[in-house]
Amino acid sequence: MTARTLMVQGTTSNAGKSLLVTALCRWLVRQGVRVAPFKPQNMALNSAVTTDGGEIGRAQALQAIACRLEPRIDMNPVLLKPNTDTGAQIIVQGHAVGNMDARRYHAYKRIARTAVFEAYRRLASRFDAVIVEGAGSPAEINLRTDDIANMGFAEGVDCPVILIADIELGGVFAHLYGTLALLSESERARTLGMVINRFRGDLELLRPGLDWLEENTGRRVLGVLPHLHGLHLDAEDSLACRQASAPAADTEHIRVVVPVLPRVSNHTDFDPLVLHPQVDLRFIGRDDAIPPADLIVLPGSKSVRSDLAWLREQGWEAALQRHVRYGGKLIGICGGFQMLGTQVHDPLGLEGDPGSTPGLGFLAMETSLEPEKQLRNVRGRLTIGDAEASGYEIHAGVTRGPALARPAVLLDSHCDGALSRDGRVLGTYVHGLFDLDAACAALLHWAGLRGQRQTDFRATREAAIDRIADLVQEHLDTEWLLRLLDLKAA
Repeated sequence: MTARTLMVQGTTSNAGKSLLVTALCRWLVRQGVRVAPFKPQNMALNSAVTTDGGEIGRAQALQAIACRLEPRIDMNPVLLKPNTDTGAQIIVQGHAVGNMDARRYHAYKRIARTAVFEAYRRLASRFDAVIVEGAGSPAEINLRTDDIANMGFAEGVDCPVILIADIELGGVFAHLYGTLALLSESERARTLGMVINRFRGDLELLRPGLDWLEENTGRRVLGVLPHLHGLHLDAEDSLACRQASAPAADTEHIRVVVPVLPRVSNHTDFDPLVLHPQVDLRFIGRDDAIPPADLIVLPGSKSVRSDLAWLREQGWEAALQRHVRYGGKLIGICGGFQMLGTQVHDPLGLEGDPGSTPGLGFLAMETSLEPEKQLRNVRGRLTIGDAEASGYEIHAGVTRGPALARPAVLLDSHCDGALSRDGRVLGTYVHGLFDLDAACAALLHWAGLRGQRQTDFRATREAAIDRIADLVQEHLDTEWLLRLLDLKAA
């Protein structure tokens, strides 16, 4: 079992762990291998609903797609969703067990550890190979006790590790050499290979450094992955690469603005808009000027009341009122939908101090946060344009009020959201609403885009997965990888 498990760890966050695991999964599928992804512990505000009714990190859902599998709870048994600077909601085996600060979670990890190894054993018994993604860096020696995210897991299942580093960050040789130096003797022994990510330039100029690295660490450099321009895959958290390129001036296009809330969640909702050739999408952060727009979208939030206070501090309330008054369109998704009502109540203090906060008042409804989270994949049709729609719900809020008599989406199981009487404001609990091309086209037409070009977001994502799988085939030592996993090429 352990001979067919490989763990990818990184010298830093954003070194390329998720990308490499995704690429390895699709590459192995091409070899005829039944492979599954696994991440013991994830910290992310982008999540997905699994086919077995739980919540996992968005990156693991993408890796499941790379394996041509439906996402399942076992692929990410522990998910931490930060809701303050020092605390997070803890998701274990797909379901929330409560909010904890870092110290409480550190003590809880012994319980979480059991869930991690049970989930791994179930996956390992069903597949030929398991490709595991670490979290952060294994050199975070202050977190070594009871570690389940990196070497603590690798040691527990006795699997080999490869280490990836991002050359664009600078100091790539120091990152790799220093990380190995900070590992224990047994951890170094299981770290068998290294990969350098995002290289630009002449590989021969890098060769002396690669030779030095192999000589001084005794570890194999498995390959150097080039920087890929225009690559776009579902992100775990970072919005840094999410800004879209502005359409050409002579192209029919639409201006879309999204405020970057302090606790923004599931910003992968906007990936189809980032990739749309006729959408000028702007993410607006703290103290940024709020530009004119045809459509403003309030995203999901892990702390709705505090993010609502932030919007007011940043001047968004007046800007939104002015935007709608002059004919602009406004969408709220999940937490953003809750903000559109008249009140948001949190009587139990699920997301902060107990209490209530006035909403923005665009829709006649109130939301109360309740302990039981709604988790489901959904399908239906938009009331705008009667377009087919699909997505997923992840929310603890229950919304009531007369605004819901005019739903935004007619789902197979229930009516969802609300559309204002003047047709300018739409709210929904459905994440992924722009993923289906028909729904995306209908919403953009409603917001003012005419003469739309045909798009296919899911095909674009598939092409991106295949593109990074090609990198594995072309730039890594694939024979070594197959021997390591005790597998044969197709």
